[in-house]
Amino acid sequence: MAFRSVSAALAAVIVLSAHPAVAQTWPAKPIRVINPFGVGSATDVIPRIILEQVQQNIGQPVLVEARPGAGDTTGTAQVVNSEPDGYTLLVNSSAHTLTPAMYKSLSFDPMRDLVGVAMLGVMPQVLITSPAAGLKTLKAFVADAQAKPGTYNYASTGVGAATHVSVEKFRLSAKFEATHVPFKSGAEGISEVVAGRMNFYFCPIGTALPFIQEGRLLGLAVSTPRRAVALPDVPTTIEAGYPNSDYTFWFALFAPAKTPRPIVDRLHQEAMKALEAPSVKTRLAQNGVEALVMTPADLDKLVATEIKDNIELIKTLGLKTN
Repeated sequence: MAFRSVSAALAAVIVLSAHPAVAQTWPAKPIRVINPFGVGSATDVIPRIILEQVQQNIGQPVLVEARPGAGDTTGTAQVVNSEPDGYTLLVNSSAHTLTPAMYKSLSFDPMRDLVGVAMLGVMPQVLITSPAAGLKTLKAFVADAQAKPGTYNYASTGVGAATHVSVEKFRLSAKFEATHVPFKSGAEGISEVVAGRMNFYFCPIGTALPFIQEGRLLGLAVSTPRRAVALPDVPTTIEAGYPNSDYTFWFALFAPAKTPRPIVDRLHQEAMKALEAPSVKTRLAQNGVEALVMTPADLDKLVATEIKDNIELIKTLGLKTN
């Protein structure tokens, strides 16, 4: 027994002492970053801007792969089950902290099985509708929805996604009915609103902005407590008269929990360096992304806090969990 204990201790020392060496040689091959939502979604578009710069800085390909399905659980589980070597990462939105509240039986625990690497930024969501509907203010929109119970529908990127829960929180405050129609990607949701088949979509500004600027969509309100820099003339849902209707949508990078800390720290440093690049700052601003600086430890704390709060929110909203 003593021999086994000594052997185990020696093995632990060898592994720990190897971590700095691993960090020095990392990255030695391409890095895969799994996006648990579809191509064209904000969770796909925005991280690519930052990760393209990371790729240039580290001299290795950083490949973003979309793995949508079952909210964000399919792609997230793939990362959780991967080797914790810094070569398979997860990029997710604030839906990351909604998953434990929406799914009773998960094959993973976001707090136990993943660690925060870097906060990539905050993007307000904007309630978009077709100009053809003729509803130019949020008050007019809500009044129309209340006058036509059972006829309104809305798009989202999946059950339990931020684009789903933000609408439900808003509906709770605004007191109107609408049917939820989930899609695999934000691009699909936007197309359906443009075509008039969906009444509205609480869409991340980054993907909605070009359509609003072209006049193909109308932005009625943003979800954040303060107005969005990219749409300064669009009021918040709170300003429009709907208390407790705000929702903050963010993007962050995560790694499997057992990833060596030196690699996590290096990844964080590379992400921060990329965010400081002038070209990245410009592109993020054009897409409505606002900065939110955090350490990996701060990100882990945010995740833990939001998971606790979202469990209570889902209960209040009365959303069905799976």
